[in-house]
Amino acid sequence: MTLIVAGTVRVPPENVEAFRPHMKAMMAASQAEDGCGAYGYAEDVAEPGLMHIFEAWRDQAALDAHFKTDHMAAWRAAWPSFGVSDRRLTAYEIAAQRPL
Repeated sequence: MTLIVAGTVRVPPENVEAFRPHMKAMMAASQAEDGCGAYGYAEDVAEPGLMHIFEAWRDQAALDAHFKTDHMAAWRAAWPSFGVSDRRLTAYEIAAQRPL
């Protein structure tokens, strides 16, 4: 079973460029983890500072391991200094998938 994590966080628009290297580092480290099928961020084109998050994990064990990584701890520790707020993420259990 695949887990999809999707949602949003907010970053004050004036902090997005300074926060971008942290997002890139988090993406690269997460994508290298065992069990990570996808991990990415995208800024909303209509609402500056609204970051869309999409992740795909092989299973709950892989996601649990992700939460315990050093890069996750560093990522969360950086949030206050960049004003990250309004975290809204949901995990979805996917039983099947097909191309559209």
